[in-house]
Amino acid sequence: MDFIFQTWSWYVSGFLLGMIMLSLVYFGKTFGMSSNLRSLCSMAGLGKRVGFFNFDWKSQRWNLVVVLGAMLGGFVAVHFMADPSNVDINPKTIAQLAQMGIEAPNGKLMPDALFGSQIFESPKHIFILIIGGVLIGFGSRYAGGCTSGHAISGLSNLQLPSLKAVIGFFIGGLIMAHFLLPLIF
Repeated sequence: MDFIFQTWSWYVSGFLLGMIMLSLVYFGKTFGMSSNLRSLCSMAGLGKRVGFFNFDWKSQRWNLVVVLGAMLGGFVAVHFMADPSNVDINPKTIAQLAQMGIEAPNGKLMPDALFGSQIFESPKHIFILIIGGVLIGFGSRYAGGCTSGHAISGLSNLQLPSLKAVIGFFIGGLIMAHFLLPLIF
């Protein structure tokens, strides 16, 4: 059981992701999380008002099960399998966070100052969450998919648009981490 509770090596996780992608290709499916928002909106009846949501969402039920599995797996991992002793964050990252007034995560992957429940007490943080959510939603629709869809599914199918999108995601992440995050905090 210790194997399950420890951080998995990249080659184990990568191999498992590769096997999942091969099975999806075999069954003619494509993986992505942002497409589930379209399915949920279609289920809610928005297809009657907006043509983009007017499609057969039942053909995407399998992907909704993936979302539920990811949510359930995340819950189980955080509440029953979390081991703070194997979280090792680079000391330079901790120093950079401290310069912005953000305490070290102390055995967590994400600091509470950015991802804890207290962020809902600050209008500034709520505004940042709303703007960030809108930008991510717009970006994933504009790019034709989210990071998981392009980086995992699109690249494994050797799609050039996915390569361009992933390069854009990485550039955007670097700009955010090195230039915008210090300005915000």
